[in-house]
Amino acid sequence: MEIFGNEIENSVYKKALRTQKKFLRKFGDDRKTEYHLTLKENEVLTPAFNCHTIVTDKEAQTDTFTESLPQKPLIIGNIRMGFGHYRISMAMASAAKSLGYTPLWLDLNSFPETTCTKIISYQNNLYSTGSRLSQKFKLFNKIVWEPLNYEGFKKLSYNAGDQVTAELMTPLFREIPQNTPFIATHVWPSQAAIHAGMRNVVNAIPDNWPMALHLSEGAVHTVQTYNTYWGYRTLHGFDGNKILNPMSDKDIVWTGHYIDHEIVSNIEKDCEARIARAKEGKPIRFLFTIGGAGAQGEFFASIIKTLLPYVKNNKACIYLNCGDYENVWNMLQRMIPEFADGSVSVTKHFNNWNEELEFANKAIDGLDTDAGTGIHAFCNKDIFGAVYITNLLMRATDILVTKPSELAFYPVPKLFIRRIGGHEMWGAIHSAELGDGTQECETPEYACQVVQMIMNQPSLIEGMCHAIIDEKKKGTYDGAYKAVKIAAGEIHGRNL
Repeated sequence: MEIFGNEIENSVYKKALRTQKKFLRKFGDDRKTEYHLTLKENEVLTPAFNCHTIVTDKEAQTDTFTESLPQKPLIIGNIRMGFGHYRISMAMASAAKSLGYTPLWLDLNSFPETTCTKIISYQNNLYSTGSRLSQKFKLFNKIVWEPLNYEGFKKLSYNAGDQVTAELMTPLFREIPQNTPFIATHVWPSQAAIHAGMRNVVNAIPDNWPMALHLSEGAVHTVQTYNTYWGYRTLHGFDGNKILNPMSDKDIVWTGHYIDHEIVSNIEKDCEARIARAKEGKPIRFLFTIGGAGAQGEFFASIIKTLLPYVKNNKACIYLNCGDYENVWNMLQRMIPEFADGSVSVTKHFNNWNEELEFANKAIDGLDTDAGTGIHAFCNKDIFGAVYITNLLMRATDILVTKPSELAFYPVPKLFIRRIGGHEMWGAIHSAELGDGTQECETPEYACQVVQMIMNQPSLIEGMCHAIIDEKKKGTYDGAYKAVKIAAGEIHGRNL
């Protein structure tokens, strides 16, 4: 077995085969099963991007999928693993629509009858458990989680195992025409697509820390930063100190950040609104995003407590996205007494997508003062709404409070809290160097200090906004457009 011309030890390959056999014993072998596909409308994706989800049609007896495809289809292959891969997928769908393509959503973790989804769900549960434990137990984080995310996933040997496992994910691809443009926002759909014979595959790599985990030989790899371009191109550190055979310039392309068309096209307008609010002394809007795992709840609670006096004096406004788990909101109520006893009023926007959408539009337009004051909590049991409300509120917010995940690349002023996994550290570094985000605040005390600095000196927001506008002029936020064009064959080759 070789990966980009680098020979993998036979013992590593045999281990990968043993893992594949273990999954077959545990979850069954459906490689000879025929899955018929169809398209389904989605409450969030279809109105926003004219995007339909790909689902199995249990009533179909023959292949009717090909004839149901729209003109100029572009498939976005992803998995739900946290919110990040879905968010990047939405950016791709948005860019595809703006360029005249019809995006189709293929989540390999949404077919519970398949071996593919069973494997992904199993590994996703392990990862979510690790994320939560890493925030509860410092020793576990130091000894296990940080090294795994920082160095373990970097090894070529890890990629070898994934490549072999991905062979079991191909049955869902049988009815998909192999020349259909395909963008994967997680490496497993990319690897599966390549194994299935898809010919126009883009592997959209997240983050700013090169890891062999994200390699999918046969696809065009797109990256968001020059740091990752050189790291992946040379495969530096992927096998200790060994100098490896590099990727070719046909295998990897720097594109810039993967951002929604609606956000990119309104950067100047939204930044001007932020600057105006800061100069006019209007409430500074903070958007908090808390993932489904509920990790870092105490961290968020500390920052919110710091902001409460400012909210009461109409100097700050809080948008709080609890994702798709109401238990996250319940957790915050326990941590913040003012939420539980009603001494601070919180407007809840729960499980009503049309109402959430209307609120977000009012907040963006700035015509409704209620949308820019007080505290607003969001929760939607539908994963699509839970993810996308952050993208909408992002345009209306002044400061996004987040760990340095995929949100580190979005063109909005950011306050970074402590990372989950060493790989995320580099997202904060990249943002801080661009000038659109703070350093990573590794303790609640540090984060609260930065909050108070922003409240006392709103011009800090103005500086970040000017940096964002400058980066737009450079094409920093054009990554999604370029990924779509590469998958569709509109542009080729090296873009550095």
